[in-house]
Amino acid sequence: MISVQEFLLIDAPAMATGAFAALACALVGNFLVLRKQALIGDAMSHVVLPGIVVAFWVTGVISAVPMLLGALVAALVAAGLIEAIRRLGQMEPGAAMGVVFTVMFAIGVVLLERSGGRDVHLDVQHALYGNLEGTLWTGAAGWGSLVDPVALADLPRQLVTLAVITALIGVLIVLFFKELRLVTFDPALATALGFPAHWVNLAMTVVTAAAAVAAFEAVGSILVIAMFICPPATARMLTDRLTTQVWLSALFAVGAGILGYLLAAFGLGWVGIDASLNAAGMIAVVAALGQVLAMLFAPRHGVIARRRAIRRSADGPAAQPLA
Repeated sequence: MISVQEFLLIDAPAMATGAFAALACALVGNFLVLRKQALIGDAMSHVVLPGIVVAFWVTGVISAVPMLLGALVAALVAAGLIEAIRRLGQMEPGAAMGVVFTVMFAIGVVLLERSGGRDVHLDVQHALYGNLEGTLWTGAAGWGSLVDPVALADLPRQLVTLAVITALIGVLIVLFFKELRLVTFDPALATALGFPAHWVNLAMTVVTAAAAVAAFEAVGSILVIAMFICPPATARMLTDRLTTQVWLSALFAVGAGILGYLLAAFGLGWVGIDASLNAAGMIAVVAALGQVLAMLFAPRHGVIARRRAIRRSADGPAAQPLA
């Protein structure tokens, strides 16, 4: 049985960080999934790595602003390379994207190996799996710390950054929800009505990069990819309304963050095994299991419901012969 002090020092900040990372990516992921651009989230989680490493080389510190700028530059470089490969190599866009994403991530891994990033918890292992377990709230001294300004000022930097980015994403979605909905479902109509669809697309790319960068250090690329796709796709199986989908995806993302961390930290202990699992990896597993369950049991779009509908249609009354 852990003490309150241990919970607030280790588990609470890690759970909150995982939940905010999942939520930030899921909110953006709703529009990527609906526009069939989920690969952009995958891309960002790969191409931002060399940008983050170069930003660290230039500044010597891990900070949200230079990391985001480095990630955006890397995204622009990736876009240029994809277009060049597509045109010069006569390759279809999917293949060009696959080449660029893989190569840029590999370059980022090599740069990490040659950098001094290990001293600041930026290395290949953390790039893949994150460092949720190292997100500690050293200023916590009991439940009173939750309302103590001095203790709250000592919250982990990753948690604060993710909370701010998540709040900004939420505000942007609320303010521009109509524009996002119109551009998502009918970009041609949006352009005809005077909405700058290309600027909305650019803004979506920037916000996607911001979410990926904010989550990258804490949870790694695996969880970033999973959260961009799994909670929105799960919610999509359960509703045809965008507003409901956004709320459901947020619920699933936060739930996966909390449940995944609890299973990683305490799951094996509950069955008598004195060990723990990687928290980011388990959060991604929980999110994926949620999507599988939705695919199977969703009341309208699930596999079982569709098969029952087909069976009822096949077992309907036979057509009457003509007189």
